Amino acid sequence: MVSIAAGDGRRRGRSAKISGRHRAASIYGAIITAAIIAASGGELPTVPLVVAVVVTLLVYWVAEEYAEVIGEQAEGGRLPTWASIRGMLTSTWPMVSASYAPLLALVLAHLAGASGLTAANVGLGVAIAVLTFHGWSAGRAAQLHGRQLVLATSVAAALGVVMILLKDVVLIHLH
Repeated sequence: MVSIAAGDGRRRGRSAKISGRHRAASIYGAIITAAIIAASGGELPTVPLVVAVVVTLLVYWVAEEYAEVIGEQAEGGRLPTWASIRGMLTSTWPMVSASYAPLLALVLAHLAGASGLTAANVGLGVAIAVLTFHGWSAGRAAQLHGRQLVLATSVAAALGVVMILLKDVVLIHLH
């Protein structure tokens, strides 16, 4: 999936690498958002749940880039420039911004009077829709068509379904 998210190398150059990182980060962000909502939705009040998602994504985002910087140092023997680090951070910011729509949906459902569990389910549904969209978008960027595009999109959707099953098994049957 990473090669699909990165455009499968069909487009060359710096902009292709950045947009590939952008897509991959969006997919990771949507998965992490769905996982946190699935694991904590209905158990945490809305505001702490939103904070938990955003802080977790910020930590993942910084940790991923820290690992990249250390990896480049090990490979090249020197640290990348600040401009390079800023570019890396910018290209992977979608890991955090992928949470905006699901969290907005969760908050709006809560403000509309939904219970914590229902609001979390709304946010989870939107997170899965975002994940599915990013899977489809990555497949299109990789110039997939027909069955291959359906498969790439279905894998993304299936990851979302796993989050629903996780919520069902852990929060309902094991809790």
